[in-house]
Parts: sequence; C-alpha cells; structure tokens
Amino acid sequence: MGSVPRKELSLFDSTCLIVGIIIGAGIYETAPTVASSVTHWWGVLALWIVGGLLSLAGALCYAELASAYPREGGDYVYLSRAYGPWAGFMFGWIQLVIVRPGDIALMAFVFARYGQRLFGSPLETADPDSPYAMLVYAGAVVAVLTAINILGVREGKWTQNLLTVVKALGLLAILVAAIVAPPDAPHERNTEVLGSAPLSLALILVLFTFGGWNEMAYVAAEVKNPRRNILRALVVGTVAVTMLYLLANAAFLYALGHTGMATSEAIAADTIRAAFPRYGGRMISALICISALGAINGLIFTGARISYAVGAEHKPFRLLGRWDDRTGTPIRALVVQAVIALVLIVGLGSFQRTILYTAAAVYSFYFATSLSVIVLRRKEPHIDRPYKLTGYPFTVIIFCASCAFLIYSALIYKPKEAAISCGIVLVGLVIYLVSRRRISNSASA
Repeated sequence: MGSVPRKELSLFDSTCLIVGIIIGAGIYETAPTVASSVTHWWGVLALWIVGGLLSLAGALCYAELASAYPREGGDYVYLSRAYGPWAGFMFGWIQLVIVRPGDIALMAFVFARYGQRLFGSPLETADPDSPYAMLVYAGAVVAVLTAINILGVREGKWTQNLLTVVKALGLLAILVAAIVAPPDAPHERNTEVLGSAPLSLALILVLFTFGGWNEMAYVAAEVKNPRRNILRALVVGTVAVTMLYLLANAAFLYALGHTGMATSEAIAADTIRAAFPRYGGRMISALICISALGAINGLIFTGARISYAVGAEHKPFRLLGRWDDRTGTPIRALVVQAVIALVLIVGLGSFQRTILYTAAAVYSFYFATSLSVIVLRRKEPHIDRPYKLTGYPFTVIIFCASCAFLIYSALIYKPKEAAISCGIVLVGLVIYLVSRRRISNSASA
C-alpha cells in the first residue's frame, strides 16, 4: 500500500516553487512583442503591472481554496467539490494528456535551444542546429529531472530552491549590466514598429509569462503550517515575480531604448552584450538554461501530484494513485508524466507547436476553478476558511473575465488547435462515462 504525502515544504520551499515555475524563459521570448504593442515606454511597464495584478487576483482566489482544502491535487479537488467528480476527472485528464506534459516539453525545448549554443550538438555528425540534437537535449533534461524527483521530495525541492535562487540572481545581473553599460542610442530608430502588435496579443503573452502562480495548490498537502504559509507563498511569490519582471523590462528599456527593445531578436543577450561583449552571449545562454531547468523541475514536481490525485479516486487511472512510502513521492505518476512529455517532444518537435497544443485548455480550467470560490462558499459554507478572498466577489469576476478574454482570443487565433483540444476533451469525457457505467453495472449486479 502507498503512503500519504508528508509535510516537507517550508514557506521558503513553497515560494521558490512558485517563483521557479513562473520564471521560465517566457520573459525573454515575449518582452519584444509586448514592447512593440505600445507607443510609449511607460506602456511597456504598465502592461507588466496589469499582468501582475491579474495574476495576483487569481493567486488570491487560489489562496482561499488551497487554505480551505489543503489537499494534494489543487484544482482537481476544488472542481470535484464544486461541480462533481466529472469536473475533477476532466481536469486531471487534460492536465495528464495536454497541459502538464506540454508545459514540460515547452520548457525542455527552450533549454535545448540554448543548451546547443553553450555545449554544441550532442550528436557528433549532426548539424549544430539539427532538430534531432534539439530532441536529444529536450528528452535528456526531462529524463534526468524526473529521476531526481523520483529519488525523493527533499532532492526535488532542494534542486528547485537552488535553480530558483540562481535564476533570480541572473535576472538581477541583467539589471546591473544595463546600468553599467551606457544606453545604446543607435537603437532608437524604426519607430514605426511601435504599436504594431495588438494589445490583446501583448496581454496574452504577458499572462502566459506569469503562468504558474497556481502551482502552490497542487502541493498544499505537503506545506508546513498551511493555514498561514499557502497564502504567504502565493502572494510573496507572485509579487516577487512581478518586481523581477518590472526590473528586467526596465533594464531592457534603459539599455536598448523602446524601439531597440521592440525590434530585438535576442533581448537579454543584446542587453548584456554592451557590458560583456566577449562573453555576454554565453552568459545569457547559461542563464536561460538555468531558468528553463527551474521551470521544468517545478512542473515535474507539481504535475505528478495532480495525476496522483486523479488516480487515487478514479479507477481508470488507479495505477497513478500510489504514493511510495520509501521515497515520499508518487513514482508511477512521475514516470507516466515523463513518458507523455517525451512523446510530445518527439511528436511535436518544436516550441511553437507545443505551445499551440496547450493554449486552448489552460484558461478554461483557470476560469472554472476561480468561479468555484463562489460556488463553494454557497455549497459548503461550513468549511473553515483560514483566508477569505480580499475583494470578494469582484476579485473573482475580474479574473474570470480575463480568462474568458484569453479563451476567446485563443479560439479566434488558432481554431484548428482548439478543435484538436476539444477532441481530446471528448475522449476524456467518454472514458469517464464508460468507467461510471461499469461501476453502476457492478453495483447493480
């Protein structure tokens, strides 16, 4: 028999988990497009502040839910209690097949791209930019970090803490480099690029870059003193990331100017190259690799807990609902998650195709989970809520409205990918209905 989760995560561990997952490589990929969507430099910072405030609104919704229901599984638990077992099952299914392995693969591709710049191709006869070399790097990092997390929760959280501290210091290093190096005036040209990207796209990219603040809910059962530390970790982690993103964008603006920032193809490298012209490219490649590693490790750590929660309550996935008493980890869930991520890496083959695979499903469940704050207050008023949402119900309404906007935008931008996601959702619904029918037949026999 499997054991149950132990409370191993301190406030520092929990905060590092949140910060480490949010700060992947998204800031380096999205900052130029966000800058090109506005015509004034202050608009760049304003967009990131809006993204931080919306993310904080979502984090506060999750803080009430996680402190009231401090159990392994996060959204799975809240959706099941609010709407019924089918909703929790569907969340677990989408996370298992689409969202979590897709996010892991996404960051693995980022690591692979910059890993090749640092270390060259792992295939001796391959072209330096060979897609096969990318697959080797991406697959290897998923396998290694999964193995570390299988060893035990302490190994997983120590790895996360180290990577998070290093990547946060790296972002601060970019700020210092921007201050040391004088602004590069020649970048202030081609001003027609400013305002060229739609604001809706910029907001989508900003909120994508903030994605991950909800991860605390998935490991709530392992948090020490959850009545206090869940709220603190969510708020401190989200605010810390917002400040780091603002500092990073301020550094980009100072070093490159607004137009230079909007037209840069390697924004962090361009920023740091002025101060370190010889080693700047390799330094920033190392930073992005570390950032991606921290995100992958956090996604692996928390994602397996979702699969464990689904397997513990639903017969079709019972294989995943076992907790290993010796290591203190859900080994089977970790292995299955890694296998699916590796299949996606090989099958999708690129960063862009992977992000399109995951986008349609994510905000649908953000919407449903945030709305469950209202549903559960009415449905289960007797539950002790150590933290009650600030600004209720307006905080919920604002965040749900932003989710609805992002869902609509995803459907308009990429209807084919949305159709594929809907097909996968239907497969999960069929599995649930068939399993429930079998249970009913067995009970009546």
